[in-house]
Amino acid sequence: MDIEVPTTSLPSPSEISNLFNRLRDAHVTHVLSMHISSGLSGTYETVCQVAKEYKEMVIEVLDSKALSMGLGFPVLEAARKLRNSTDFQDVVNVAKTVSQHIKLYFVLSTLEYLKRGGRIGYVSGTIGELLNIKPIISVNSEGKYITSAKVRGRDQSLKKLYDILLETTLEGRYNVAIVHGGAEQEARNLWEKARELPNINDLLFNQISPVMGVHTGPGLVGIIISPVIAPQSLD
Repeated sequence: MDIEVPTTSLPSPSEISNLFNRLRDAHVTHVLSMHISSGLSGTYETVCQVAKEYKEMVIEVLDSKALSMGLGFPVLEAARKLRNSTDFQDVVNVAKTVSQHIKLYFVLSTLEYLKRGGRIGYVSGTIGELLNIKPIISVNSEGKYITSAKVRGRDQSLKKLYDILLETTLEGRYNVAIVHGGAEQEARNLWEKARELPNINDLLFNQISPVMGVHTGPGLVGIIISPVIAPQSLD
C-alpha cells in the first residue's frame, strides 16, 4: 500500500440482480440482506433499488450503520434466531435490535488513507497528526466516522481503547471483537487483556477485510462491543 493504494467499488446492479435471481430460482421466498453503513458505501442504496424489482419475494434490506464485526454481530444473532424460529420478522427484529446497540471504536496509524478514499467523515486531524495526536474513531447515528476522543501517541491510543472497553462492559453481558489491519501483535495484546474482563461472553479476534483495509491503511486496531440482548427485549 505504500507503493500503490487499491480502490474499492460497490457491487453493480447486475451483480445484485444475479444473486437475487439465483435465490428466486432456488425457491427462496424471504431474504434478509444486511450491509455496511450507508454513510460509508452506496451498497445499501443500490441493493434497495434492485430489491424493489422482486415483488414475488420478501426482501428486507438493513443498513447496519456500521462495518466489520459491527455488521457481523447482527448477522450472527440473526442466524442464531433462525435456528429456533420460523418467523421471518422475528429474525429481522433481532438483527435490527442488535445493530442498534453496537458500539465500535478504532485507532489508526495515519488518517491519510481515510482522506484518500473520501471516508474521513467528521474526523479531523491534519494539525493533530503533526503533534502526534491520535483520534479514537467511532461511528455516529448516520453511520459516518466521528472522533470519539483524542490522545497523544500510539501507546496511549491503544490504552484508551482498553479503557473504553473496560468502562463499557462494567455492567451487563457483552460479545466483543478485537480487530486489526496489519497490527496483529498490538491487537493480540489488547485481546489478552480483554480476556480478563468478567462480563464478556464471546471474545473474537479478527483481521479486517481487504476492502476496509484499503480505506484505513495498515495499523488499525479496533474494538466492537455488542450487548447480549435479553429475549424479552426483542419482542
